[in-house]
Amino acid sequence: MGNNVRIVLADDHTILREGLRALLSADPDFEIIGEAGDGREAVRCVEKLGPDLLLMDLSMPRMSGMDAISEIKRRYPETKIIALTVHKTEEYLLSTLQAGVDGYVLKDATHEELVMAIHNVMAGKRYLSPGISQKVIEGYLDGKEDSLAASSWQKLSQREREVLKLIAEGYKNKEIAEDLCISLKTVEKHRANLMKKLDLHNAAVLTVYAVEKGLVNR
Repeated sequence: MGNNVRIVLADDHTILREGLRALLSADPDFEIIGEAGDGREAVRCVEKLGPDLLLMDLSMPRMSGMDAISEIKRRYPETKIIALTVHKTEEYLLSTLQAGVDGYVLKDATHEELVMAIHNVMAGKRYLSPGISQKVIEGYLDGKEDSLAASSWQKLSQREREVLKLIAEGYKNKEIAEDLCISLKTVEKHRANLMKKLDLHNAAVLTVYAVEKGLVNR
């Protein structure tokens, strides 16, 4: 492949990052140049290190992997991104593809499959795990996304998803304002918009919804 592929690993589980580092570092084609434990840290790592490839878990604290992918692809479109996830659902796959991901690999994949995914993505191809339904893939490629686009989830802005995630993680409005560097009034507005768009009207049901969407772990 010529020069080594410079990789950043983003997963909130240290032991998984250590395992990935050990596996990939044994391959002379790959160089691990950084690690991130949450979505925002992943964005900062890409900004600071300029990797060729980001391996990104989707269920991340503070900023979800999905939102981090959107942000990185907007700011650094040349950076390749492979999502590493346990999620096999149509909505997750299509949302991730819409965010601009280059590869979608299930966490039960073999080391060989992950290496294959990296080589394919770095060659300019899209890679999707064989465990993903062919019907789902064909539906996306044919542009049959009307039902997904119309869903309440798709109507949420990136900032609203960030606020939803922090609500589900137990943060109060004041803490969310400080964490996102926005005013308390803005947080309250985002919270009201969330409840209106999702038709969910307290923190408990918002938390359940966030868990179902994979924004936070159970």
